[in-house]
Amino acid sequence: MKLQTMLLAGLCCLYSTAVFAQAVEGVQSFSQPEGSWRREAQPQKETPKPQQRFYDELGKFAIDNIVNSEQAFCYEVFPQNAEYEGYTLNSFPIRGFCGVIGEEVRNMIIQYFMATEGNVLFDQAEECIIEPKIIIRFIRGVDYTDVLLSSPCHSFAIFYGGGVRLYNFKPGAPIIDAILKALAPKHAEFVSPALLNQLMPVGVVQNEQQRRIVNRRSEPIRKWTQKVEEEAAKKAEENKKNNSGWNKLKLRGFGGNN
Repeated sequence: MKLQTMLLAGLCCLYSTAVFAQAVEGVQSFSQPEGSWRREAQPQKETPKPQQRFYDELGKFAIDNIVNSEQAFCYEVFPQNAEYEGYTLNSFPIRGFCGVIGEEVRNMIIQYFMATEGNVLFDQAEECIIEPKIIIRFIRGVDYTDVLLSSPCHSFAIFYGGGVRLYNFKPGAPIIDAILKALAPKHAEFVSPALLNQLMPVGVVQNEQQRRIVNRRSEPIRKWTQKVEEEAAKKAEENKKNNSGWNKLKLRGFGGNN
């Protein structure tokens, strides 16, 4: 309970989409003041060090993108679906944008997911269906690493360079649930950042002109999303009894780059 309280308190530091939209209002143009690319020196806070196993399995660059990320964005996702024709992230349909991850929360994620021994069962499979909830994209320069969280099949997957590793996070189940609970109120409809001429991959409408663009382009996606949500409620009980899948891939034996 104490850990959940800490996580909820830390995750409250996430920017609301309204505040963030206002903060990036001036980032819509490629024309920037001279010298604006320079980063001011900031006091370095100690970042938790991931266990060596993650470096061995994923590689230094994949982990450095998380540990030394310059920005991190949260996206809500659906399970993979061949009928979906909208925006995707690692082949998962995007259902919404759920905020900007600050440094404090990033360090908490590193600490509990990658640095704390015992939270990850590296060599023990969990027989359950992967149920993707959110993807956090950690960006460093032009490189990035994605972390997908699943619940109630408590696990997380790390995507980098076309490969993916899946980790059994059953001992840390309350941590994932606390994160999802804190991020739920941050939901905002996702729109293509490229369509909105946004330099930062936010995907949140920031002005009336962008809203008109969205209304013309997103009707098919909205209809598909509504259909999926209605069908998901009916299939929830059925899915719990079916232990195949990613969505047709079990946790057992899953690993390595695909």
